[in-house]
Amino acid sequence: MNKQIILIGLNHKTAGVDVREKFALTDVENFEQGLMAHCPVQECMALSTCNRVEIVAVAKQVPEREVMDSLIQYWASVCKGAPELLLDNTYRYTGLEAVKHVFTVASSLDSMVMGEPQILGQLKDAYRSSVDNGTARTIVNRLLHKSFSVAKRIRTETAIASSAVSISFAAVELARKIFGDLQGTKAMLVGAGEMAELAATHLLRNGVEDIIIANRTLSRAKTLAESLGGEPIQIENMPDRLHEVDIVISSTGSPVSVISTKDVKVVLKKRKHRPMFFIDIAVPRDIDPDVNSLDNVYLYDIDDLKDVVDENMAQRQEEATKAHAVVELETQTFGNWLNSLNIQPTIADLVDKAEEVAVRELNKTLRKLGPVDENTRKSLQTLVLSVARKTLHEPICFLKRRTQEEGSAERFIDLARRMYNLDDEVVPDTAHLDRKPGMCSPEDIENLIESSKKEQ
Repeated sequence: MNKQIILIGLNHKTAGVDVREKFALTDVENFEQGLMAHCPVQECMALSTCNRVEIVAVAKQVPEREVMDSLIQYWASVCKGAPELLLDNTYRYTGLEAVKHVFTVASSLDSMVMGEPQILGQLKDAYRSSVDNGTARTIVNRLLHKSFSVAKRIRTETAIASSAVSISFAAVELARKIFGDLQGTKAMLVGAGEMAELAATHLLRNGVEDIIIANRTLSRAKTLAESLGGEPIQIENMPDRLHEVDIVISSTGSPVSVISTKDVKVVLKKRKHRPMFFIDIAVPRDIDPDVNSLDNVYLYDIDDLKDVVDENMAQRQEEATKAHAVVELETQTFGNWLNSLNIQPTIADLVDKAEEVAVRELNKTLRKLGPVDENTRKSLQTLVLSVARKTLHEPICFLKRRTQEEGSAERFIDLARRMYNLDDEVVPDTAHLDRKPGMCSPEDIENLIESSKKEQ
């Protein structure tokens, strides 16, 4: 590997929220520009979220320790914090360990809630910003694009994100099992507890049509109704409206039950015994446990939801083993690409591919010609191989010259490997209809043509 990838960061595992707040990056664009100016790096990307701050950089040809020290010093100075404090709370990776960490983060295997999708979106936003900022170049481009495909592969090949691992998601999952499709259903929020509110939010996102918010303080009900798009009512009017809803989420903090079995029996008659789903997140419980004995009524309390979460977390841990195996394999594949950025492997791959095409086309021609003597066959083979090698002579000389220039090697080698598809990537028919980040732009092509003319 001729270029060293370096990653330094802190997250919820290594640093408390007070440290994460102190070293959070509020202006990532200027931070990246300053990093390129003050540290011995030629590419970089910074990611800053509530749970992690990470810097990925491609170092220049200087000692690794020097790069690490400069990154710490610059980061600390920007955040006006002590370098010693930052150093004590960070993790540092180099080479393929850094690559593996990026893949692990993108796949949400390093998240507080394993399998959550938010980190991938945050990583994509950080990457787009660094592309616009001009600090993400050949290696960071390839690394991030690969991390996105690794994350997609893991979500496709494993069930890492298929089960609910929070109380609110568990409630939605259970509701789906009961109703199948939540489209068109109605819900009621009894009380205004935080978890109940979050569960209601997820239910609305999954197709619940309307929501009623019943609370002792009507002003609070109105505020919550505005955020959820629901109807506020006084909690005293709740029993008269229960028959209208399919799902009830209760979290009042009342010392006694607010929904009795008797109340629900009356409601079921009004509903002609259509199914009802009750989520009791309150402690002590808001809903009489005997409600669960009624036909077509499904009651889950906080312990039931926790059991679902614990079971799903265990399932995710099993899937994580498969996901880590994918990360290991993809890390080695990326390492092979990094090694290919050295000029000699690329030249060898170019010659091999050209000779393979020449021999294949020769064999097609010989089959059409019919039998030929051995001397003729050898002469024709010598001819086509000679043409293939001579055709590559100028491109190879051009590559050798360009890769001797400061900062040009990776760009030209990567371009050559893409042009001749030396890594045997499967390219869809629509790939060139819309240029993706990291691909060669028309301006790049014009610059290459002009450079080539100057060499002639």
